[in-house]
Amino acid sequence: MAIALSLAACGGGSTTSSSPSPGDTAASPGASPVAATGTAPAANTKLALASDVAITAAGASFPAPLYQRWFQDFNKINPKVQINYQSVGSGAGIEQFTKGTVDFGASDTGMTDEEIGKVPADKGVILLPMTAGSIVIGYNLPDVPELKLPRDVYSEIFQGKITKWNDPKIAAANPGAKLPDQNITVVHRSDGSGTTAVFTKHLSAISPDWKAAVGDGKTVQWPKTGTFIGAKGNEGITSQILQTAGSIGYIEYGYAKNNNVKFASLQNKAGTFVVPSDESASAALATVPLPEDLRAFIEDPEGATSYPIVTYTWMLVPKTVADPNKAKAIEAMVEYGLTEGQKVSSELGYVPLPQNVREKVALAADGISPDYKIEIGK
Repeated sequence: MAIALSLAACGGGSTTSSSPSPGDTAASPGASPVAATGTAPAANTKLALASDVAITAAGASFPAPLYQRWFQDFNKINPKVQINYQSVGSGAGIEQFTKGTVDFGASDTGMTDEEIGKVPADKGVILLPMTAGSIVIGYNLPDVPELKLPRDVYSEIFQGKITKWNDPKIAAANPGAKLPDQNITVVHRSDGSGTTAVFTKHLSAISPDWKAAVGDGKTVQWPKTGTFIGAKGNEGITSQILQTAGSIGYIEYGYAKNNNVKFASLQNKAGTFVVPSDESASAALATVPLPEDLRAFIEDPEGATSYPIVTYTWMLVPKTVADPNKAKAIEAMVEYGLTEGQKVSSELGYVPLPQNVREKVALAADGISPDYKIEIGK
């Protein structure tokens, strides 16, 4: 089964390089639809490098399709810079960044004070929200093209309390739907995941029972009742949903969009059933102003039009980079993501950052290199 972004069929991590091999074509795994970049951009004359720069990075699978696009396009205008990004999950991304085995990391949750305290003092860390997106509840029911899930229903499905697709609570919200008399197979992350952290934090906010029994975190103890399957990465859950009739799982919206996974309309705090879109995600983001430390958690957004499960996703970059060439390249990469990169966010299923957020991120990142100035325009 071909999954966009060169996804492993059983959910293994994927590796993204900014310099595709000569044999890559539009039909190769990982080139469609994410890597279709159109006309090559003009070469960048702003980033002057003394030598070639190889940058390694690892972390969240949530933004991996977008980062792949960014890094390939960035390489076209800056051929001296190659960025290799491994989609290994937020937990592993934070760990690898802290240990210094990669140049920058990525996480769907802002690092905690405790995690920041473990980063070597001579390196430090800056948390940069580079994009945002919705977490959808994808499902595989061939005869059910549309599905509405009330708040109590989807929390009880993932808690193993609702185990059949024709459960009266699901049927009541979906009159006329051909719900099968079939067990629900819940697909969840098996790795340390920022997507899991965001999803379980939301469930904890809407369900006292969930909060008491399971709680939230990058990893949680999933219920013993019902049928639960673990898979690695957003890639792995996407693949499992597509392969497993009667399954349900949580994935970033772009993975559902680009791989034709059906997803439910979710009831938000105001009682409205909402599907993910730029508008509904932006409405949710607007309910929580981004603080000075650029860490915001949107557990259960207000507003009739807000999609209920939305998050920023962060790059974790060092405050101090010993190699001045690499420092310039990293800062230029951040600038690209905040400018040209935002223009392709929507088509890949992500939410373009508002101007005021881009300005805050640019200000925070502009100190990485004294020899480069981030300019994001208006």
